[in-house]
Amino acid sequence: MHDEVKEKTAEQVRGRPFQKGRSGNPAGRRLGSLNKATLAAQALLAGEAEALTRKAVEAALAGDVTAMRLCLERILPRERAVEFALPPIKSAADIAQAMGAVAAALAGGLITPAEAQAIARVFTTFVQTIETSDFDQRLQSLEARQAEDRSRQPNAWMHRGIST
Repeated sequence: MHDEVKEKTAEQVRGRPFQKGRSGNPAGRRLGSLNKATLAAQALLAGEAEALTRKAVEAALAGDVTAMRLCLERILPRERAVEFALPPIKSAADIAQAMGAVAAALAGGLITPAEAQAIARVFTTFVQTIETSDFDQRLQSLEARQAEDRSRQPNAWMHRGIST
């Protein structure tokens, strides 16, 4: 009898052909490549879009609620241009007044809560951009002052008689 037991390495484990953290295709799937099922569905529906659209509209007109919702979702834009008065925004301090205008537009029904949230995100990005720009300007100013101070100060080793 053989009492030898072979230890399985990570490469030999059943159901796991690749080492942990490594795939068979390190580059991954190409960008824009479609699923095979999607390609098959597109091939089957090629040339039938007009007939299917007509049928969906007929069903919606006949009272089919699902067909109505499907048609309306395609007809009405998901996002729309929002127009309301905003004060000029030149600094982070102006954001509070601008958010007040957004809140007033929301309360008045001019914009939806989702649109108000999207506008608030734009404001947040604007404030972060201003803060980053201000920080960069302050940092450059400090570095320039520090370099100027260094050039004015005589080196201490020169006065002590230390030579290199």
